[in-house]
Amino acid sequence: MIPRRILLSVRLRTSSRLRRISGSAGAAARSAVVVLLLGGVFSSLVAQEVEDAWPGVSLGLEYETRPLPILGVQPFTAVPEAVSQASQVENIVARDLRYSDRFYVIPGIPGSLVQDEVDYALWDQLQVTWLVTGRLERAGANAVLILELHDVVYREVRERGRFSIPPPESADFRLAAHMASDAIVRWAFGNAGMAATRIIFSRPMSDGSQNLWMIDSDGEKLGPLTRYQATELGEPLTLSATWSPDGRRIAFSSYKDDGMPRIYELNLVTGAENKIPSPNPGLYITPAYHPDGELLYFAINSGSQNGIYRYDVARNCCFETVTQGRSDDLSPSFSPDGTRIVFNSDRLGVGAPQIYIMPSEGSPRPELLSPYEFQRPGYYTSPDWSPLGGRIAYHGRLERRGEHQILVQELDDRGRPGLIYRHTSEGVNEDPSWAPDGRHLAYVGARSWGYGLFITDVVTGNTRTIVSGIRPNNPAWSPTLVPR
Repeated sequence: MIPRRILLSVRLRTSSRLRRISGSAGAAARSAVVVLLLGGVFSSLVAQEVEDAWPGVSLGLEYETRPLPILGVQPFTAVPEAVSQASQVENIVARDLRYSDRFYVIPGIPGSLVQDEVDYALWDQLQVTWLVTGRLERAGANAVLILELHDVVYREVRERGRFSIPPPESADFRLAAHMASDAIVRWAFGNAGMAATRIIFSRPMSDGSQNLWMIDSDGEKLGPLTRYQATELGEPLTLSATWSPDGRRIAFSSYKDDGMPRIYELNLVTGAENKIPSPNPGLYITPAYHPDGELLYFAINSGSQNGIYRYDVARNCCFETVTQGRSDDLSPSFSPDGTRIVFNSDRLGVGAPQIYIMPSEGSPRPELLSPYEFQRPGYYTSPDWSPLGGRIAYHGRLERRGEHQILVQELDDRGRPGLIYRHTSEGVNEDPSWAPDGRHLAYVGARSWGYGLFITDVVTGNTRTIVSGIRPNNPAWSPTLVPR
């Protein structure tokens, strides 16, 4: 096959006007504009040729980048006893909005631009589209954040909301602030952000154990979730985890009890743990909740009778077979409506796993999703279905050469395979997991400096590292969370 060459280009569309501003306010405004320009709100044209070496894949590597709407976050005001808390909430909200990848957030608004009444004309001259103002008031033990999103173009308050904010020492303080950030994204764009979320991953430790760790979406509050100790049966290796749809439970696979991986369910609110029955021999791995939260799917690998099974965790009964055979069927992930699952399997018999889709009740003939070319089988695994429905992420590589990269495959209105977009190229990248906003992916990456946990926005391509210096495995992004 002759490799095709695709032009990768980024086009810039900027506003044709930049008004003249005079006076002292104008000086501050001009300074702010300079900050904006230097801060990277405008992109430049980038063009390069890349080779499409993936078999049967039409890589959609032509992107159009438009300037993000400019957003300002005025310093939050507060009653005297809540000034410090207001500043902390303001910083969290501003960073969340920047990490949403939907705005260009002005860094450090000059004090001369902060007034009792919003001067829409001045903000409009600065090309600002959205302005966030906030005030923290006391309400018993908690505070109340009164938040407003101003539409500068139309010179009006687009939305206003009140949010309960616990004290900074509370375990839910940051989560409450994240919820306010997500509301701003919803007010502006009609769908929520991903700030009020957490990511679970497994982490190997120096003593040979492997436990689950958790981190907020903004890279804060990194810490262990499980602390299983070694026993006479060996080290407690805890593997992949999955979130229940309500974010109150997780299910995971672990060797912690009898030296064989079994499925456990942990209630994050009560701390109660439940072991899923294991009537069949084999390794119980890669659990996934059905969107109704009542059924738990997982794979069993036992040599001759492998497959995907399900168990009714709501009724604590009813062990059922979904697929069964000699092939390794692993890593089920659900469509948002729960009617279909995507999974990886080596049933093609080419020595490399491929991605398949089938009804969630099972099918003797699942549909091959990943691209396949005779005698050049790609290697594709670890699928995750977008919560918005139209995309499936997985990692893969060409044949047995090259490094794993993060791929996102589009589905048409009938659920048929479409274009595949490659979202990584540096190092090795594996195990993608979607955020609830359907546009951010968390994944594990290996770089020259070591391993890390990365987040990429599949719309803009912006990427950030939220964990480095440790070896994360199998990240699982939570649904939107609420304080317990």
